[in-house]
Amino acid sequence: MLSGATLGFVVGGVFGAQWEDPRFGFWVELIDLLGDVFMNLLKMVVVPLIVCSMVVGITSLGDLRKIRGTFGWTIAYYVMTTLLSVALGIFLVILIQPGVAASTQIEAARQMPESLTWYEALFDVVRGLFPQNLFEAAAKGQILGLIVASLLFGGILTLLGERGRKVIELFDIGNEAIMRLVRLVIWLAPVGIFGLVATKIGSAGGGEAVWHELQKLAKYALTVLLGLSIHAFVVLPILLSVLGRRNPLRYAGHYTEALLTAFTTASSAATLPITMRDARVKAGLSDEASGFVLPLGATVNMDGTALYEAVAVIFICQAYGIELGFAQFVIVWLTATLAAIGAAAIPEAGLVTMVMVLTAVGAPIEGIALLLSIDWFLDRCRTTVNVWGDTIGTAVIDRTLRPPR
Repeated sequence: MLSGATLGFVVGGVFGAQWEDPRFGFWVELIDLLGDVFMNLLKMVVVPLIVCSMVVGITSLGDLRKIRGTFGWTIAYYVMTTLLSVALGIFLVILIQPGVAASTQIEAARQMPESLTWYEALFDVVRGLFPQNLFEAAAKGQILGLIVASLLFGGILTLLGERGRKVIELFDIGNEAIMRLVRLVIWLAPVGIFGLVATKIGSAGGGEAVWHELQKLAKYALTVLLGLSIHAFVVLPILLSVLGRRNPLRYAGHYTEALLTAFTTASSAATLPITMRDARVKAGLSDEASGFVLPLGATVNMDGTALYEAVAVIFICQAYGIELGFAQFVIVWLTATLAAIGAAAIPEAGLVTMVMVLTAVGAPIEGIALLLSIDWFLDRCRTTVNVWGDTIGTAVIDRTLRPPR
């Protein structure tokens, strides 16, 4: 990805002055085609990825009637921390404004319609959770309704016994196939990124645009890292101290190996066996908590990913001169939370689910090209925060299962 983005910066920067020259028309269109195909592939996998991953994730918990107490507390805690992380990310990106540059915007600024009161905006979001036609919602990119419908459908399947297992197996196979397709799309990413970046920089005029884009990219990376640091070193330790009654520094020491593994692999799933071992052996958590809460967290608890997606989407809107109103910020807040829940526990999965957040607010999906040259590093940072959040959630739930005497 880094090589594709770098080559795109070089080609767009060097040949930007000749980008509109008819003599280079074929090559310009070819480079543009590479980017368009990559973006279309990303859009193509979003709906099946969400439906299959949500159904498989909820059905993997088993009969919800048997675990409703622990499940309810766990989901409530994970949703709360994810919402907090997204709110933090939105606050920081609005405050720092990494996408705003002194230069003229690459394309004309677009004013998002904003005539709704706060409760009208909130009620519209709630209505979007329950679309009357799922196929129409999928075609229009209204992802929130698909997420809710998939969770409800998966939950009902767990109650149908043997008959439900047949359908669950079908979704299991579909989810595995979609995961392989996502890996293929990510494998093709360097070529697509080259096309997107070269087209963007070249059409903006070349060399000067490169400098401004690098400035914005540096501020964006710093905004994400600042948000992740505050959430990991301030918000989560406070929750651990208050709700889990544990010393944050001593508790973090139990998971040194797991956190290093998360950073190097950029995968919550690959880190899970080490995290579960550390929870039981080093942190002394119960088998019930570590055996249920950690696997669930690796699937649905993505604090770092949620914060990153909120910052990334608003950064893209700023870079394109799109002014978001209160209604759009509410949509980003909720959609980024649900998108993170639906993200697979594999490297770069957040890039795929980010498409749904961009679609939800009407932002240009091709803006993802702005982020990809640095995403390989930020992916490791946000995955580490994801795993750290899972471990703290396990300590909190363990205390509810074994309250101190």
